[in-house]
Amino acid sequence: MHQALFVCEILLNIFSHVDQSLSSPYCPKSLARKSLAAHAITCKHFHELAMDFLWADLDVIVPLLGCVTRLNPIIYQNSKIYIWSSQDIEPLSEHEARQFLRHTARVRSLHVESSSCKHIHLFANIPIETCVFPSLFSLSFIVAHPHAKYLRLFLSPTLRRCDLSAIHPDFKYIATRFAALERLSIKPSFFNDSMVDDLPLLSNTICLCKQLTTLHCPPLDWAAWRHISNLPTLLTVEISDSRRALHWPLGRDTHNFATFRNLTGLFFYVDTATYTIAVVQHSELPSLQEFVIGVRDLPCAEAEQLCRALSQCKANQNLKRIKIISSCQTVREPPSRVITQFFCFTQLRTLELDFPHCCFNLDNNLLLEAMASWPHISSLILVDKKTVPTVTFRGLFTALLQCPYLLRLDMSIDAVRIDIDPTAEPFRHATLESLNLTWCHVADAEAVARILFSMLPRINEVADSRDPFDTGDDIDIDFLKQWEEVNRHLDILNGREPRSSRFDSD
Repeated sequence: MHQALFVCEILLNIFSHVDQSLSSPYCPKSLARKSLAAHAITCKHFHELAMDFLWADLDVIVPLLGCVTRLNPIIYQNSKIYIWSSQDIEPLSEHEARQFLRHTARVRSLHVESSSCKHIHLFANIPIETCVFPSLFSLSFIVAHPHAKYLRLFLSPTLRRCDLSAIHPDFKYIATRFAALERLSIKPSFFNDSMVDDLPLLSNTICLCKQLTTLHCPPLDWAAWRHISNLPTLLTVEISDSRRALHWPLGRDTHNFATFRNLTGLFFYVDTATYTIAVVQHSELPSLQEFVIGVRDLPCAEAEQLCRALSQCKANQNLKRIKIISSCQTVREPPSRVITQFFCFTQLRTLELDFPHCCFNLDNNLLLEAMASWPHISSLILVDKKTVPTVTFRGLFTALLQCPYLLRLDMSIDAVRIDIDPTAEPFRHATLESLNLTWCHVADAEAVARILFSMLPRINEVADSRDPFDTGDDIDIDFLKQWEEVNRHLDILNGREPRSSRFDSD
C-alpha cells in the first residue's frame, strides 16, 4: 500500500470525496454506503475512518438495531430491510445495549420519524442518563405529539441543529444542556389545544438559547422576542401560525426590542397580520435583507399599518426582498397609496405584493416615481385583482427606463388604451425576460404584440404560470384568451408557427 494512504488527512479527503460524489442527486445513497463499507473491511488502517463516514448520516435508527445479534436476522430476513415489527420483541439486554451503542458515537446526523418510535420500547433497559448519541450534530425529530416524550434519548451535548414537529416538557432540556445549539426549528404538522398549552414552554425555552443563528417556530411572547433581539448570532427568524393559535396572548405593555443587529431574514406565515405588525413596530432591523409574510386575511387597514411599520424601521439601507401575499381577498375600504411606503428601500431587488388594492391609485406618475426609487430592482410583481389598472403602455415604458436590471415584471396595465407608437420610439429594454400582464383586458391583440415585439426584444411571450382550470383562483378566462391571441401574434412576428389555443375544445 502506498505510503500516502497512511496519512490520515489524505484518507479523510478520499473518503469525503467518495461520500459526497456517490451521494449526489444522480446516485442512490446506497452506492456511497456500499463503497464505504468495502473500504472499511479492506484493512485495519482504513477501518475506523471509513466506519465514521459510513455511520455519520442516518435516516432511520434501524441499521443500528441491526448490529444487535438477536435482531439482525429479523431485520435482514429479506430484501425489504425495514419492513419488520418489534412489537413482541423483548427490550435489549445490557449486553445487547452495548451492541446497539457500538456505532452510535459515530452518528453525526440523524432523522427520526414516528415509524422509528415504534421500536423505542427496545431501549427500556438503557439508563435514562445515557447519552446515546454523544457526537450528534444534527437531529430531525419529526414524530407525532405522543412520541415527543422520547426526545431526550436522541439529544447530545454536541447538538447544533434540531428540527422538531412537537413540543414536550423535555424540550426545555435542550436549552439548559446544549448551549451551543445554533438552529432550532419547531414546525407542528397540525395544531391542537395541547400545543397551545405548550407555547409558554416554547417561549421560556427560547429565552435560554444563547447561540441561535436560525429560528423557525410558532409565535413567541414578548419576553422571548426581547431575548432573541439581543442575540448577535441570530440571522433568520421564521414564525408559522395557524387558526388554532389565533388567541395566543401577545401583550402590548412592552418596550421596543433591542436592535436585532445582525438579523437578515424575517418570515411570517400567519392567519392575520396583527402579530407581525406588532413585532415590526417594536424592532429596528438595521441589517434586514429579506422580509416575507404570507397571511390568510389582510384587510386594507392592516396592510397599510404593516407597510408603514416596515418603512419606519431601520432596514431601508439593506432590505433587498419584500414579499407580502394574502390568500384571502377580504376587502374593506381601500388604502391610500400603499406602494409609496416602499420608496425608501432603495436597495430593493425583489418586490412582490399580492393582496387587494396593493396598486390602488397606481398611475403613470406614481409608477415612474416607484421605479426611480428602485434602480437595482430585478423582479417586480404587483398582483391586484380589485383595482382597475390605469397605467398605460407609455407610462410603463417610461418607468422601465429607470430600471435597467429588471428581469421579471408581473402587473396589470390599461392594455386597451394604445398611447404609444413603437416605430417612433427609440427605447428598447434589453434585460426584461419574463412578462405577465394577463390580469387585464386587451382590445387589439396585434397592436399590443407589435409594441412588445419592438420595445422588449427578449420577450417572446406574455407568460402566466396560473392554471386557468384551477377553480381555487379567481382567473378571468376571457383575459387569458385575449393574451393568448397576443402570444400568437408574437409567434408570427418572431417567425414561429402560431401556437394552438389551450382553450380549444377537443
